[in-house]
Amino acid sequence: MGAIGDENHLLKILEARIAGLATNIEKMKLAEYVKLLENPWRLLYVNFIAGLARGVGIAVGFTILGAVLLYFLRKLVVLNLPLIGGFIAEIVRMVQLKI
Repeated sequence: MGAIGDENHLLKILEARIAGLATNIEKMKLAEYVKLLENPWRLLYVNFIAGLARGVGIAVGFTILGAVLLYFLRKLVVLNLPLIGGFIAEIVRMVQLKI
């Protein structure tokens, strides 16, 4: 009688673990990923669009970062710091002349 109870207990534990694994696999969207791998042209298209989005994001981010940096460099020039004021002024002048 004890062996049958132990088997039932183990089966319930296994059933719960299998249900958990099935849920995790669905959360990972493994079926969609395998379907994507089966169609190489779709995979190339998705990766191309992702690359374009990354490139545009990097360009926009770098432009904003550069503008903020130049803004603060101009503010430093106005402070007229003795050691780096001339260097910063030259950098700002070169950027404004687009050299």
